[in-house]
Amino acid sequence: MPLSSMFPHTGPKAYLDAQFTYDNRNADGKGKALRVIASSCLRNKVWYAAVVPSTDGTDEPAFAAVCLVSWNPRAKDGFVFAYKDMTEHAGPCEAECPERILSLLGDTDDPGALDWRRRCLERLATPVRPLEHGMHIRLPSKVTFVDGYEGDEFIVHKRGRKISLAIPGNSYPKYRIGNLRKWAWTLVPPKPETRVHKTVFG
Repeated sequence: MPLSSMFPHTGPKAYLDAQFTYDNRNADGKGKALRVIASSCLRNKVWYAAVVPSTDGTDEPAFAAVCLVSWNPRAKDGFVFAYKDMTEHAGPCEAECPERILSLLGDTDDPGALDWRRRCLERLATPVRPLEHGMHIRLPSKVTFVDGYEGDEFIVHKRGRKISLAIPGNSYPKYRIGNLRKWAWTLVPPKPETRVHKTVFG
């Protein structure tokens, strides 16, 4: 959608917070309502929220809503924003929900939601290791990219918070891997320098 369709909101988080908050009760208080009690839009790519549904004025257990976000305020065609919504019950692949949101969710016995919450907690428990520009790393297994390249060794290119990867020996960083900081990568030690010793004549 264009930015004008998001009015009066100017970013994904505010727009989605409003979209998932509504009150369809009648004058007698009968009907459905939904309100967002906490949300986060990580890197403007995934929106996570704890939402509380209510029926006839009675609150029900909070559940998680997850939206995949496409946000490009400089889009040449003017269509800057798109999203795909789902609930935790669908078992979203994206599982980086902040702890402060997870702690607000109500009890559930839904298998999809339970699996998603477990994966979120596992991600939170995984230590994040820093990646620095120029590091030569090796992944635990080879990764196949959309262009067909398959490899497990890369040179890290860091620009601000963005991290991309180059094939060793190629300076152009053309690959990206989500949540790379949490992968079990290892450092590749630098190769020892080859020295040519001076010839000494007797």
